[in-house]
Amino acid sequence: MWWGAAIEAPDPGALAGFYSELLGWPIGHQEPGTAIVAAPNGAFLVFQQADGYVAPVWPPVDGAQRPMMHFDFQVGDLESAVADAIALGGTLADHQPQRNVRVMRDPAGHPFCLCLDDD
Repeated sequence: MWWGAAIEAPDPGALAGFYSELLGWPIGHQEPGTAIVAAPNGAFLVFQQADGYVAPVWPPVDGAQRPMMHFDFQVGDLESAVADAIALGGTLADHQPQRNVRVMRDPAGHPFCLCLDDD
């Protein structure tokens, strides 16, 4: 059974708060150095303290910290979802490789994608 994914962050509580607000998922647990967001399907996003954290660069650049993973979230209204993410402290990445996807950065600099539900 898949339990969740752990992401390094300079401030786990703040980053968990960002994703909790963005997704409407509750913070299921928080303690010094760790915060956990509970997804409705029973999986978790775990944010762990990382001293000396270096934000990834996207798109990748030789010699810079590369993204090791990213989240993809399906949305019904792309521009509204982008505006919501920005209002919560996210930023729009400069490079946008697809028409129906917006690459964003969370407050710690991790890239994540908002993907338009074309159905």
